Amino acid sequence: MVVLNRIYTRTGDDGTTALGTGERRPKYDLRVAAYGTVDETNATIGVARLHTRAEPALADMEAILARIQNDLFDLGADLATPETGEDLGYIPLRIVASQVDRLERDIDTLNSSLKPLRSFVLPAGTPAAAHLHVARTVCRRAERMTVELSTTLGEFVTAEAVKYLNRLSDLLFVMSRVANARAAAEGESGGENTGDVLWVPAAGRE
Repeated sequence: MVVLNRIYTRTGDDGTTALGTGERRPKYDLRVAAYGTVDETNATIGVARLHTRAEPALADMEAILARIQNDLFDLGADLATPETGEDLGYIPLRIVASQVDRLERDIDTLNSSLKPLRSFVLPAGTPAAAHLHVARTVCRRAERMTVELSTTLGEFVTAEAVKYLNRLSDLLFVMSRVANARAAAEGESGGENTGDVLWVPAAGRE
């Protein structure tokens, strides 16, 4: 059980923060940056949910995003607790394969309603779609940092943690397409009949 009855502790005034193991590291440490960017991903999803919650047609995605926000706290705890081989007095929380599998099922379910892409899409469209694209790009940054951490000598990252971020960014992309497609079906978008806002190569040249 987590109890937060005091917000500031002054323990970080020296520029360090504590990992789940009790070890203190600089706040610019790659591991801290990785789980901090997972937290940033979570926050951008929270903003996206302001728009999915407001659209009855996106109720299924709203429920998925709510679950994902909880998963991302699991992931943050995972990354904040490197494997040391020592008894921590508790079992560290780790992302597990079933959480990755659930994302894959969500991707397949949502993607089945979409037409195949024959062009890259712009991160645009409805407010929900645009915010889901922001979340996707932040998630990709979290993934890059986590992969870099996993290849750093002496660091430990589970394969499932990396996979989760990879699948999540894919899911957020699919969700953005679905948000635009459903808006188009309801006559709320002036784009292509799929709702996608397509990239037109070299369109900005004079």
